[in-house]
Amino acid sequence: MSENRTELESLGEFGLIDHLTKQFENRNSSTLVGIGDDAAVVSISETEAQLISTDMLIEGVHFNLMYMPLKHLGYKAVAVNVSDICAMNAVAEQITVSIAVSNRFPIEALEELYEGINTACKVYNVDLIGGDTSTSMSGMTISITAIGRSKKTNISYRSGAKENDILIATGDLGAAYMGLQVLEREKEVYNANPAIQPDLDGHDYVIERQLKPEARVDVIRFLKELDVVPTAMIDISDGLASEIMHICKSSEVGCHIYDEKIPIDAKTSMTAIDFNLDPVTCALNGGEDYELLFTIKQEDFDKIKGNPHMTPIGHITHKNDGMYYIDKSGSAIELQAQGWNHF
Repeated sequence: MSENRTELESLGEFGLIDHLTKQFENRNSSTLVGIGDDAAVVSISETEAQLISTDMLIEGVHFNLMYMPLKHLGYKAVAVNVSDICAMNAVAEQITVSIAVSNRFPIEALEELYEGINTACKVYNVDLIGGDTSTSMSGMTISITAIGRSKKTNISYRSGAKENDILIATGDLGAAYMGLQVLEREKEVYNANPAIQPDLDGHDYVIERQLKPEARVDVIRFLKELDVVPTAMIDISDGLASEIMHICKSSEVGCHIYDEKIPIDAKTSMTAIDFNLDPVTCALNGGEDYELLFTIKQEDFDKIKGNPHMTPIGHITHKNDGMYYIDKSGSAIELQAQGWNHF
């Protein structure tokens, strides 16, 4: 090992992945896409491919069991992995589940966790086909691999966006982040005085978006019914700004997104204002919404226009034009990724 020491935070999650894997090459012709998208793509026939994605949730980093029920955690762990397959314009069919737990968890706790996993399997029509269990020196770690299948011509990558394509976001954004703020606030109140009951009135929507997000498999069905194949696609796990930048960098393009177009629920806005936060800032940088962000050709716009699940938020520009957020006054502000960073 080198005597030099480089801190992980200097690279960030994606910089670290690039750094550690830059010398790896795909050696098999069946590997169509490896590292660098929401899922790997492996050829299984002349016309079809398998999609594989894996993700870890670590106690104290990704979840806090003080306010995250184990059943909800099991459900969320499946949903966020199914979302990665959705982000390739496909639907998951199988999952594997691996867990590491310390002896502070009894059998009953793990039964509750797996009850949530089973509920998600039923909702998303996926099969649990394997996994692993191990002991942990502290806390809980969950690793889930999701597997899907699609026609090769229907798969959407991050790298396909073209100049003048329209940027579309599904659902509404920023709610999960505000749900986390409410839960963290009440945790601090409880730690200071356990006799005080949590004040969660009026925050049901944002809390549910944090504790029980949903993968947008319905949007994948809508796109198929509308005969629309996105030119590029990603799910919104680390914040809208970060995900737009991933698409732009992978596709070697720029973008303009517009303040007044970003979909934000009224409850999210009110909660953000209560916390003295700008709702749009929460939508741009909050993360964990697990909505979908994709680009479509201009000629496909009429097919999705008016769909209540899809909102046009901007368009793709030439790479040299940069990546910009246009505020309400018309000022162009350079996009920056300020969302979730694992390190």
